[in-house]
Amino acid sequence: MRVYAYLRASTKEQDALRAKETLSEFAKSLKVKISAWFIENESGAKLHRPELFRLLDMAEPGDAILIEQIDRITRLSEEDWSKLKSIILDNRIKIKSMDLPTSHAFANIDDEFQRWVLSAVNAMMLDILAATARKDYTDRWSAKG
Repeated sequence: MRVYAYLRASTKEQDALRAKETLSEFAKSLKVKISAWFIENESGAKLHRPELFRLLDMAEPGDAILIEQIDRITRLSEEDWSKLKSIILDNRIKIKSMDLPTSHAFANIDDEFQRWVLSAVNAMMLDILAATARKDYTDRWSAKG
């Protein structure tokens, strides 16, 4: 399994690298080596992000995307999130996020039943956090007027 770190900020004025050290420490705590870094300044509300899709093109089944928070990978609408999630799931790529313990805390479970249940819980939590990230995005834009 290769692990790819993905760092994203919305605008060029923001620092996409601000979480690099934190993500490096997180990878060490998981005892994984980051194979490559993908860094971009693009809105998480846009489906087509060059670096994210370069990562997805490079990744193979069983590889993982390492992120600080789910909102780094999605602030997408429900329809676009479904598209992105399908690409990730169809290619059997895992998402490991610091803010989603079910994505990384129990990675070495040998029991098939426990893995299956945890996978279902993780998928549900991923969708909830994706919806929360989208709500945060739309609330911010509504407040700006």
